[in-house]
Amino acid sequence: MRSRRLRSFNSCWAALLLALLPFLSVAQAPSSAHRPVLKAESFHHYFAEFESDERDMLGTAPPAPWEWFVKNIPWLDVPDMELEKTYYFRWYSFEKHIRKTRDGYLISEFLDDVPWAGKLNMIDCAAGHHIREARWLRDPEYAEDYTKFWFGPDGEPRRYSFWAADSVYQLYLAIGNPNLAISLLPSLEKNFEAWSDSHRDANGLYWQIDDRDGMEDSISGNGYRPTINSYQYGDAVAIAKIAKMAGHEPVAARYGAEADRLHAKIDDRLWNPKDDFYETVARENSQGWSGVRELIGYIPWYFEIPTADRAIAWKQLFAPEGFSGKYGPTTAERRSPRFGYKVRHECLWNGPSWPFATTQTLVALANLLNAPGQKVMTDEDYFRLLTTYAYSQRIQSPSGKVIPWIDEDLDADTGNWIARSILIALRQPPENRGRYYNHSGFADLVITGLIGVRPSADNSLVIHPLVPRDKWNYFALDGLPYHRHLLTILYDRDGSRYHRGTGLVVLCDGREIGRTSRLEKLTVTLSSESRPKH
Repeated sequence: MRSRRLRSFNSCWAALLLALLPFLSVAQAPSSAHRPVLKAESFHHYFAEFESDERDMLGTAPPAPWEWFVKNIPWLDVPDMELEKTYYFRWYSFEKHIRKTRDGYLISEFLDDVPWAGKLNMIDCAAGHHIREARWLRDPEYAEDYTKFWFGPDGEPRRYSFWAADSVYQLYLAIGNPNLAISLLPSLEKNFEAWSDSHRDANGLYWQIDDRDGMEDSISGNGYRPTINSYQYGDAVAIAKIAKMAGHEPVAARYGAEADRLHAKIDDRLWNPKDDFYETVARENSQGWSGVRELIGYIPWYFEIPTADRAIAWKQLFAPEGFSGKYGPTTAERRSPRFGYKVRHECLWNGPSWPFATTQTLVALANLLNAPGQKVMTDEDYFRLLTTYAYSQRIQSPSGKVIPWIDEDLDADTGNWIARSILIALRQPPENRGRYYNHSGFADLVITGLIGVRPSADNSLVIHPLVPRDKWNYFALDGLPYHRHLLTILYDRDGSRYHRGTGLVVLCDGREIGRTSRLEKLTVTLSSESRPKH
């Protein structure tokens, strides 16, 4: 009897805590004890140049808010100046999309209002990318306000496909504070069940219209797509983990079982053994596959679904008849007879390279390279894809200068921004609609992939750089917020760059917490004094 009463008391206390969590302060800045290795002023010239380039390209430019960048972004120092420039340019671009509204800080996709957006010009299609980027800003209010928005009265988290619960959990992994994730648990469950009610068929698979994936007029078309099914799997896993943190074991068990069922469905029905690839299955032809490999077939790795033997699919990434492109991977395999088929629309998913899909592919590839068993891909492949992506984000300005630029889709062979060229030719407003298009990610790919920061729910952290050992003599990422502390990750082959000794070094608030003489995977633990209080 006493045990039953105690369990009842604990359950009531947990329920009360859950009810109060939305009113508790969750936005806390990282520790101020950090002693920087990199000086912000060393990178000021990039932002002055971006402002000048913007005036050259668009005729006008607001002053770059230098102090905001100093207070918020992690600093990167690498030997590849073009990649480094792209990293800072993407923060320059990202800041333009952050604005204070009646719902707190929000992050837009387009700078102009577009008719297909929801309230406050918000579009959830790329919200997962936005949250992964914003979680690395030192002020957590930006990411937290934006995340809460999607589950408030003005949010529409099902206007487009959106891996919502996974994004919430990924934010938690970076900030180390479970309060926001737990407070959103009922909304995440409601969102998942709403998708199930409207988009799940009796066979247990989810269907989606390609346009609602943000991938209009794709070759495979509508049906049981790797996108929505992987998103729902990722969300089920995340909800189970958040429910376990909240002490809701029945909810955790239910969603864990849901994830297991969907995992089996994805592996059984979306994997085409003839093509060795995850493909769309049409609802009206549920016994077959679309017969075309598309970049979305790599999305299951974004959520760590496939087993090691499925890595054979990655042989297509750089294959000449697969997804290979000078300016980025194509969204459909070149060998398809429908590659580049005629579409009466400026947004083409019939083969062009889309930064949205390239971002997903890079997250997926980093997950593959951090998992055991596969022997198909190497660090060299991640490095190659990321640098190709970085170099593709360019355009020639009216003065003839090649400047950093991010837009909608681009020709994988020429680097031409396709949608922009079509809209200009049609004189279709708004002018330069895709300028600073916030439909992809970049900083997170550098942080979690290239530099190799693999966030954890506990007090440990894995650093697994995907920099090939023979490529660079040094790199540093400094002032990275993690679990309310600021990290420095640096590599110095001979010790001459940073004068902190040789090898890979990790500092937490200026104190060394890990070191290895080689460029290899390193696991570190935040000390008891460093551990954040929740």
